[in-house]
Amino acid sequence: MVTSVGTWVAGARPRTLPAAIVPVVIGAAAATTVESVAAERYVVHGGLALVVSLALQIAVNYANDYSDGVRGTDDRRTGPMRLVGSGAASPATVKRAALVSFGVAAVGGASLAALTTWWLIPVGAVSMLAGWTYTGGPKPYGYLGLGELFVFVFFGLVATAGTTYVIAGTINRLSIASGSLAGVLAVALLVVNNLRDIDSDRASGKRTLAVRIGDSRTRDVYVLMYLLAAVAVGVAVLDVRSAAVGLVGVLSALPAIATVRSARSAGELIAALAMTARAQLVIGAFYSLGLLIQ
Repeated sequence: MVTSVGTWVAGARPRTLPAAIVPVVIGAAAATTVESVAAERYVVHGGLALVVSLALQIAVNYANDYSDGVRGTDDRRTGPMRLVGSGAASPATVKRAALVSFGVAAVGGASLAALTTWWLIPVGAVSMLAGWTYTGGPKPYGYLGLGELFVFVFFGLVATAGTTYVIAGTINRLSIASGSLAGVLAVALLVVNNLRDIDSDRASGKRTLAVRIGDSRTRDVYVLMYLLAAVAVGVAVLDVRSAAVGLVGVLSALPAIATVRSARSAGELIAALAMTARAQLVIGAFYSLGLLIQ
């Protein structure tokens, strides 16, 4: 079976990649508030952190595609194409793509560890294990409604505070607030995705948080994520007043919120997913700008 490059790119779910980019960007911005950080650390350490984050996101996407595909979870789903579920690629090939992506993340992480601290090795190992067991293994926690917790911790706190640490050598209140901001924005992306898939996930036995709490409350959780984003910015303001610029970015989520609140079709929720990804980028950009102009 030959799968085109375009199909593999679509299978990597590019709309989810802001969840990997934003935490590294704002983690690097938070590092600028620490004195005496060499410029090359932003390029080398920050660049490696971005490679690790992107590779992990892509690896998780392929691993999710493989695991859901072989379980039959994607047989009834709507929304963006899935490689295994659609028959565009064999399960074995998608599994290899996931493992290669995890390998890229491992090489990048090992390089960062050699430049900073070897404690990054166990952190990276746990991150990759969590990425695989999200929907893989005998008891995937994504099927138990714990996916949002994984996303908040690893694509929020770990990715953001970790970026600040490898660049500036410290983790402080600002980096934790920044990580919380990145985390709730990433969770919003997962929430709208799972909202769209409630019916198909319920039918296949995938008990996501959205399936557990239902349609209406899932929409409320989505709105809550942006309220928590504003709170995280407020905490950051305690250390850097100009971080308040991030609140301007939060306003960019209003169209996405309105769409999620009113959407009644899968097509509308697919559009909301794209709007959520754009809002994530805009909020991250405004917040980072606020940290840079301190």
